[in-house]
Amino acid sequence: MLAMVAAFVVMVACDDDPFAIRWQVDPDTVRLYALSRPEPNLVSGFDFHPRRAVRIEAPTTGSNWDLAVDVRDGQFVWLPPGALGISSDAGVAILEGESFESATEAPEDTTLYVGDAPVPIVAGRIYVIRTRRHPGFFGTLCNYYGKIEPLATDFTSGSVYFQFDVSGACNNRDLIPPD
Repeated sequence: MLAMVAAFVVMVACDDDPFAIRWQVDPDTVRLYALSRPEPNLVSGFDFHPRRAVRIEAPTTGSNWDLAVDVRDGQFVWLPPGALGISSDAGVAILEGESFESATEAPEDTTLYVGDAPVPIVAGRIYVIRTRRHPGFFGTLCNYYGKIEPLATDFTSGSVYFQFDVSGACNNRDLIPPD
């Protein structure tokens, strides 16, 4: 008991939050292939928490992803799971007038997130991803937020190459780590 009190005093004295999630800017890139491509074993979905590409064999085979890529009406689109009839909290919002570096906070307005329809992929546009719910610490359910910037699209290979970064803090809309 004495050790716990001493540890608490040290933490308070250091003015440190023991429950704060420490994360750093860690942008990465990934290439996804259109869901409608006929080749097997292509990754067309992405799970932003824990940052991994996912092979979606059929839209209804699972919900372990937050966003997929496809081509609709001759244009690449982001497909949240809800656009394929899968129940999910994952959604995509557009950040107008922002760059990847200047995007610091995900929108608070939940109506800005599209979760049930394709969202056109436009080069140079910044998007915010709200992940599906994940179990967090202390029994909470968490959405994680991140930013996405398409870097290149290739209709010949049916792929979209983009950069992204995702916060590791549960239900926190900050797109950059706190100071």
